[in-house]
Amino acid sequence: MSATDQPAGDTPYSPSTEATLLADSPPGVWVPDLLEGFERLTIPLEVDEEGPNAATLVRTARTPSRAPVRATADDPQFETGDSLGDADAIGARPASRIPVLYVHGWSDYFYNAPLAGHFEEHGYAFYALDLRKYGRSLRPGQTPGWADNLEVYDDEIGQALRVIGREHPQTPVLMGHSTGGLILSLWSSRHPGRARALVLNSPWLEMQGSALVRHMAAAVLDPVVRLQPKNFLKLPRVDHYWRTVSSAADGDWDLHPLWRPQYAFEVPGGWLKAVMTGHAAVADGLALAEPVYVMLSDRTVFAAGWRQDMTAADIVLDVEILAQRATRLGRHVTVVRHAGALHDVMASPQSIRRDAAREMFRWLGAYAGPA
Repeated sequence: MSATDQPAGDTPYSPSTEATLLADSPPGVWVPDLLEGFERLTIPLEVDEEGPNAATLVRTARTPSRAPVRATADDPQFETGDSLGDADAIGARPASRIPVLYVHGWSDYFYNAPLAGHFEEHGYAFYALDLRKYGRSLRPGQTPGWADNLEVYDDEIGQALRVIGREHPQTPVLMGHSTGGLILSLWSSRHPGRARALVLNSPWLEMQGSALVRHMAAAVLDPVVRLQPKNFLKLPRVDHYWRTVSSAADGDWDLHPLWRPQYAFEVPGGWLKAVMTGHAAVADGLALAEPVYVMLSDRTVFAAGWRQDMTAADIVLDVEILAQRATRLGRHVTVVRHAGALHDVMASPQSIRRDAAREMFRWLGAYAGPA
């Protein structure tokens, strides 16, 4: 077995590490976040069979002493010629700013501080949501990422938008990565008119291969899920994607070891069935009225073992299938492909994410600018 493979069945974290998970913030109180320049707010949710749930809303800090990360011409993450202004101006953001709510993907959380700074610099009010049982919202004893119906996230998305709306009442832009892109697309179809636009970063809109693969997988999963929905699927445990993004390997990002572990969360069958139900809805067409912007890599690389060209491709999803499925989202969909981009386009090498940001803000200026 290679150093980068892990046997199926190993748990994502052990009980001895649970103490490093976060506790809830005091009710209604924003507290300093582990990510410098940000603060977080716990959103209490319902209690399920694993105990109390919570989601976590993250925003740029409102005090000069904890000013947001800036995206300037000499920033190591993004390159732009704009000026963000002084810390006091940052803390007193006008209510007229258009808010942006970002939702992460599977086995992930919000960590891209320069992306937030870039949005702030362009006049938006940036927020990110760590969903229940992910990242800042993961609590001891919970199955990481568990949900058996993607509609369950309507609760935290709705509550987050209400909090945001009290600070910035304009209709928001929604931005989602991978599974987060699927979740937000489905949410928007159930809540028409609640979003100004959707920005989707490699959204997981279909299974690798085709709808036929999804139907075949569903046939195998159904009897298992009915009996034991939380049973983990026996999938290969590799760290290839982590290697492309983590600064401890070939990437640029300092990742929390429990929130974005080297080996992704194990996959419960019931969760995958919920995702495939979402895929089926996309395939049928969501008829979104909002304009949708989809950013993708220009190619996919799938391989059993590590290859260096994985650092310049999407190694998680089939980008050709994603590009096709994107047309089923609504009447106005823009798809942009970025050469050499990773699965998370905005976590790609600096020159690629810089160009991707430039394209995205050009589109937002045309289709989702101030009312």
